Amino acid sequence: MSEYSLRLELVNIARSMFERGYSSGGAGNLSLRLPDGNLLATPTNSSFGDLDPARLSKVDMDGNHLDGDKPSKEVLMHIAMYKARPDAGGIVHLHSAYLTALSCVDGLDPANCLPPITPYYVMRVGKLPLVPYIRPGDPRMADEVGRLAVDHSAVLLANHGPVISGKDLRSAMFNAEELEDTARLYFTLQNSKMRTLTDEQVAELEQVFKGKL
Repeated sequence: MSEYSLRLELVNIARSMFERGYSSGGAGNLSLRLPDGNLLATPTNSSFGDLDPARLSKVDMDGNHLDGDKPSKEVLMHIAMYKARPDAGGIVHLHSAYLTALSCVDGLDPANCLPPITPYYVMRVGKLPLVPYIRPGDPRMADEVGRLAVDHSAVLLANHGPVISGKDLRSAMFNAEELEDTARLYFTLQNSKMRTLTDEQVAELEQVFKGKL
């Protein structure tokens, strides 16, 4: 896929997520890996709803700004996740309502913030570890994301929101949507007797679907 086509894809995916309420104002950021190894990312303080493909930020894997508008300060955590996950081709960071609400809940299991409610959560994400609260833009956030991303395709930033990867940006979007739906189900079921998947059922899904989505 050409760089021009990838620029259009990023803009179209961002607009779709904006129109469906996954991002508002200048919240969140997206990125994808270009064929030359550099990254395209949403610029700082930009809206998912009206991005200009010609003005997307281009950075290298050391965070150097190569072209386009100034990148978000959070591009460093994208870079950390790409370095930890060489097969990742796209990353979505959102402030979506249910996952951000989940990130503010006290007493979460830091190894996995969501129980295995559905097979689709397990198939697409697996587990969602928690990054303790760190100020946005603090370089330590990238360090923590990179450390956890070695073994996890998604992480939850405490009091902030999720960072989710995929084999390409479209897959990352699908993973983000599945994760947000799982968080919504979690809150919906909180006052009910919740039946989750057993350890054996989770293990079967991991064996059958690992690396296929």
